[in-house]
Amino acid sequence: QVQLEESGGGLVQVGGSLRLSCTPSGSITSITGMGWHRQAPGKQRELVATILKSGSAYYADSAKDRFTVSRDNGNGTAFLQMNSLKPEDTAVYYCYAVVAGWGRFLDVWGQGTLVTVSS
Repeated sequence: QVQLEESGGGLVQVGGSLRLSCTPSGSITSITGMGWHRQAPGKQRELVATILKSGSAYYADSAKDRFTVSRDNGNGTAFLQMNSLKPEDTAVYYCYAVVAGWGRFLDVWGQGTLVTVSS
């Protein structure tokens, strides 16, 4: 029932900033956490950041001190503020939500947005 609409990707120079957004629809009260994974060509998908419903946040080491994840408690939209971007941040970023249902957790994914950091 949960769907995610993701936006905010684009082309940015080294050291620049972007803000990604992910807006859920459907049974948003069942969402226990949201965040982003990213995948670059030839590499495995990796978790970038997660924010729980409580507001607690987790970051990959590569994102700490540069990225900030937050969430609007009103409409459930998650944001990923990315600063001091590096070429190695270039990837398709996929928003995800962890949804509780039927006594288990399910992962729901956004459509992805491309972030390209030029050197």
